[in-house]
Amino acid sequence: MATRSRIGIQLKDNSVLSVYHHWDGYPQWLGRILTTHYNTREKAAELIDGGDMSVAWTKDRWTGKKVAEYVTENVEVEEYGPQYYSGRGEDCPPRLDSLFDYLEKENNEEYAYIWTVNDKWVCMDMNSFNDNKPEKVEIPEGALAC
Repeated sequence: MATRSRIGIQLKDNSVLSVYHHWDGYPQWLGRILTTHYNTREKAAELIDGGDMSVAWTKDRWTGKKVAEYVTENVEVEEYGPQYYSGRGEDCPPRLDSLFDYLEKENNEEYAYIWTVNDKWVCMDMNSFNDNKPEKVEIPEGALAC
């Protein structure tokens, strides 16, 4: 089952440029991937520039070749990185929102990550399954195995 999230970068005017991230969006995985592998403004911006993605850190890539009506061929590559939906022919560019709109619960993501103007990742639990307001949660320290 997916743990949906959004990954955004806060701009100087307080807007947020963001993308959808489908798998394993919880802080113990995606949060640690972001703080380990996308730990500068430039790296965060490059990740977001690719558009919506299935996952931010994998060796899997789509070839664009359809093997069935709803199935796109998947291959493994040598290096880890994001698996963008554009790799299977979808047009899912980054989205620009105000900070307020970015943190709206109606987006239906469980977590929202923001590379802040203070040059650090912040994670918000969007409380998608209850009536609570979004709240900041800590991203665990330490890199993952890969």
